[in-house]
Amino acid sequence: MAQNWTPTSWRQKPIQQVPDYPDLAALAATEERLAKFPPLVFAGEARRLKSALANVAEGKGFLLQGGDCAESFAEHGADTIRDFFRAFLQMAVVLTFGAQQPVVKVGRIAGQFAKPRSSNIEKQGDVSLPSYRGDIINGIEFTEDARIPNPERQLMAYRQSAATLNLLRAFAMGGYANLDNVHQWMLGFIKDSPQAERYRKLADRISETMDFMKAIGITSENHPNLRETDFFTSHEALLLGYEQALTRVDSTSGDWYATSGHMIWIGDRTRQPDHAHIEYCRGIKNPLGLKCGPSLTGDGLLELIDLLNPQNEAGRLTLICRFGHDKVAENLPRLIRAVEREGKKVVWSCDPMHGNTITLNNYKTRPFERILSEVESFFQIHRSEGTHPGGIHVEMTGNDVTECTGGARALSGDDLADRYHTHCDPRLNADQALELAFLLAERMKGGRDEKRMVVNG
Repeated sequence: MAQNWTPTSWRQKPIQQVPDYPDLAALAATEERLAKFPPLVFAGEARRLKSALANVAEGKGFLLQGGDCAESFAEHGADTIRDFFRAFLQMAVVLTFGAQQPVVKVGRIAGQFAKPRSSNIEKQGDVSLPSYRGDIINGIEFTEDARIPNPERQLMAYRQSAATLNLLRAFAMGGYANLDNVHQWMLGFIKDSPQAERYRKLADRISETMDFMKAIGITSENHPNLRETDFFTSHEALLLGYEQALTRVDSTSGDWYATSGHMIWIGDRTRQPDHAHIEYCRGIKNPLGLKCGPSLTGDGLLELIDLLNPQNEAGRLTLICRFGHDKVAENLPRLIRAVEREGKKVVWSCDPMHGNTITLNNYKTRPFERILSEVESFFQIHRSEGTHPGGIHVEMTGNDVTECTGGARALSGDDLADRYHTHCDPRLNADQALELAFLLAERMKGGRDEKRMVVNG
């Protein structure tokens, strides 16, 4: 166990991004109730994810992490979960084809309810109210009552997470992910998309392979890995009282695990080395993510790596880089060189969303071309440095929203008002997410071809 660490030791540290609960007794009572609830995930599952991420760190896999900016109570439903899972599987299949490597599937789901904010106050006209911090804390409605932090919301978040996990496990292990059904994965609203035909061609190639495998006796009936898939959950560990309440000792190892999700990450605003969020995360054994923004120095990153992964275990730590399309070339190489110089084992992942947010027609949006530009730069830089571009981290939905501009359908600023449904930041819709996967797969395949040409001289 981490030295001088307990599940409560974070409470003695400075902390950022905490809500101001008016009734501390009610908060304590809620956390006490949560501490008696069953775990949402299990230590063995977290260890399995860590093992898969260790392969990614060694250049033998690719991490696909994505999902909602912030889950909401109002939009929770079986259809929403199904559509997200289906879009996510489509992306994973395309990326597996491009990378010719296993794709580790980690959703931003079943726990992604709390959001950091750049300001504690939101102003509309002459009225100022506390900022919306996610459904687990307060309501999005711009009223005084809704914006009061309410600890009862933590119980609602737990129950929604449990229900979501139940359905995700059924989808992942109950046959929905069967490659035999690849043609059925197409979402209805992308049938007329420019990407639809490209997906069908890929699906046809997979189907041909499946037919060949059947012919030699390899089927989903005798090989369960053809009809099942590992799917893991993740969220930002922002609300530490909730995380502490769901922190449990694993009976088989004696180690502490956060049982709120398989992987949790630390945001760019809460990664101060002597603060509460680093203190909490250093003591749990889950795989961790660390958001790396433009203000992070090489020495600062190495200090955080030593705190979070002192044993230098492969698969323990994923560095989620979020610079912006115009800042990645300036910032990423120096971090890579610092990590390589010290021999640190990490997964490098690209978050092309958070550094590319602009305002257009009074809506926050993210231009698809900027998202793609940051991803391309991320891959090019890693190839130049001789390191493995190990993953991508995107905010996306399986629904036909209009929140990010561009893409194959060329959504414009005038389209944003049509279906702008996010509770916080703009998300790629299913069509844009699949397009990004196709473009990324093409670049991965191109990188492999270049490497073969070099090897073959």
